[in-house]
Amino acid sequence: MAIGERIHFFRLKRGMTQKYLGQAVGFPEKSADVRLAQYETGTRTPKADLTAALAQVLDVSPQALDVPDIDTDIGLLHTLFALEDIRGLTIGEIDGEICLRLDRSRGLTYSSMFEMLLKWANEAKKLEAGEITREEYDHWRYTYPKVEAQRTRDELDALRKARQPKTE
Repeated sequence: MAIGERIHFFRLKRGMTQKYLGQAVGFPEKSADVRLAQYETGTRTPKADLTAALAQVLDVSPQALDVPDIDTDIGLLHTLFALEDIRGLTIGEIDGEICLRLDRSRGLTYSSMFEMLLKWANEAKKLEAGEITREEYDHWRYTYPKVEAQRTRDELDALRKARQPKTE
């Protein structure tokens, strides 16, 4: 989720108008809503000082607004927080281990994410069982969803071929 979408998300969560938030960070009353709309739609990107001011007014960490850097622990954690907001990812504990789960009440989002994660889990199982190599596993991950689409095409082609009457 881009920074503008995060600003929009938290602004609505706090029940603020664009004009109110814009004025709260110091924009003139006359243009506060227009300026904020530009940031929310991605027409403009806020600099670090404005991001900090927005975060303060919205009562969130600047990292909660910014596009997270998943190469850092804090950035990764804020990415997971965003996934909780957007995709219904939840955290819990099973048998003493921390687990991430999907919220079934999210309907289509749940179904879509479940299918993708299930495919990932299946590929990971194949790797663990020695059915595929690390290179094949990495190829699957780095070309997803293209490789899945090709598999589906191949399976459909095989089904069509099996259904065709045999000519001798």
